[in-house]
Amino acid sequence: MSKPNDLVQGTLDLLLLKILALEPLHGWAISLRLKSISGDVLQVSEGSLYPALHKLEQEGWITSEWGASDKNRKAKFYSIAASGRDRLRQEADDWRRMSSTIERFLAFDPSTLAEEQG
Repeated sequence: MSKPNDLVQGTLDLLLLKILALEPLHGWAISLRLKSISGDVLQVSEGSLYPALHKLEQEGWITSEWGASDKNRKAKFYSIAASGRDRLRQEADDWRRMSSTIERFLAFDPSTLAEEQG
């Protein structure tokens, strides 16, 4: 199972912004959503999740407010801000560009290198 440390730098921010673009959620629900959408491949510890959320809030990409959870417990709910939606679009475009470049490397046939040099 992947840990946040195994993710490419900045990927957790992208995933959190995407999750919050769907709907406002509290921390525990965010971690469950991440695990669910990834098919149980990704999970994030509280020690990584809350600092990442705090950083996104400091950047102005998300906001938070206190409310009641499904179990009527006090919980901090996070929502994506307009600037967060802009950042999500930018990060998603960057991710697609980088992943397609990496895919080209993985699909690269070294025998074509000799043909190019010949």
